[in-house]
Amino acid sequence: MNPAQPSVRTAQAAPAWRRRTPAQQRWAWLGWLAGALVFAAGWKLVSDNTIWAFAADAPAAGWDMVSRMWPPRWHYMGQLLRPLWDTLNIATLGTAIGALIAVPVAFLAARNTTPSRLLLRPLALAVIVASRSINSLIWAMLLVTVVGPGVLAGIIAIALRSIGFIGKLMYEAIEEIDPRQVEAVTATGANRPQVLAYAVVPQVLPALVGTTVYRWDINIRESTVLGIVGAGGIGLPLAASVDTLAWPQVTVIFAAILATVFLAEWVSHRVRQALI
Repeated sequence: MNPAQPSVRTAQAAPAWRRRTPAQQRWAWLGWLAGALVFAAGWKLVSDNTIWAFAADAPAAGWDMVSRMWPPRWHYMGQLLRPLWDTLNIATLGTAIGALIAVPVAFLAARNTTPSRLLLRPLALAVIVASRSINSLIWAMLLVTVVGPGVLAGIIAIALRSIGFIGKLMYEAIEEIDPRQVEAVTATGANRPQVLAYAVVPQVLPALVGTTVYRWDINIRESTVLGIVGAGGIGLPLAASVDTLAWPQVTVIFAAILATVFLAEWVSHRVRQALI
């Protein structure tokens, strides 16, 4: 018998490699089938509630609107300086207030720093979830009816939204700190505030700075639309221009918003490089 024959039989008898077992393969196909059924049901719902005649006319209507927006009314830019300044103030003050509130909330929500896991931690997590569940525009709509229209409603709306964003990322960063530094400071006889100040805060400070600056960058964008509901900023002239069909002014407002966002992106990048 040829010595090579056993190795050939062994190679032929070896089982073929499969990515999934037969049971896993069946579950995968069931998952794809369920996804296809959900997509079909969703498409039918959208189709039943869509006027397709308007959708077919959308390219012509869009081109007509763009043609009305050109040329821009550049002299209108002088009237946008104050609303742009208000927008920057809304984003900056709202972010600062939100960060000041989010930091203690984050320490209460983190497992390794909360004084009470049964009472204070659930309350802190509830604050974070409630803040993140409601968009800034909805906060602004509610606050305009409470404190009246203006910049104050926008600042509070941005702050309330920022608490959940910053608080969530902060308490996750606190829970991921190196426990050996905490043990080293504790071994020196430091009390709880000293442990937080010298072992926890230095580890999470870069995350706090980066998260706050990133949230400020986001809030610049969100602040541009709060004026639509009366919460101040450049959204006020934007809503007025759209309502009066002053499309050349809308083009100028879009350009101003784009320039402001680019400036905010550059500033946030420089700040992160300088502080982190």
